[in-house]
Amino acid sequence: MALRTTAELVAGIIEVDEDISLTPFMNAANELVTELCAGVSSYSTTRLQTIETWLSAHFYAIRDPRLVSEKASKVASTNQSKVDLAFDNSHYGQMAMGLDTNGGLASLNKRMKMGGGVPSLTWLGEEDTSG
Repeated sequence: MALRTTAELVAGIIEVDEDISLTPFMNAANELVTELCAGVSSYSTTRLQTIETWLSAHFYAIRDPRLVSEKASKVASTNQSKVDLAFDNSHYGQMAMGLDTNGGLASLNKRMKMGGGVPSLTWLGEEDTSG
């Protein structure tokens, strides 16, 4: 599926580092919006684009946390950080869930927090018994 959002739209809601490509974040957002939101008949193309834009910003904010404060006398900075899981981890993810009034993202958020839908790794190799 073609992306609904653009780098310009994402940069319009979150300050981005020009050295970091937005493409991976927009691709991830597109996959989820296509899976969870695109089938909602009441959602316009504009609504889907808006959800995808905010979700892209959420994924970008995880990669490049927002600066909350700076101090000049003894140089210091504090990045925005919330110890939480899934879309609750950023204001952008929370906004994307709010825009998805059908609840697909909120439902996925809840499942991920409860341990469902979280990627896991399973070893399919054989145990080394030679040693």
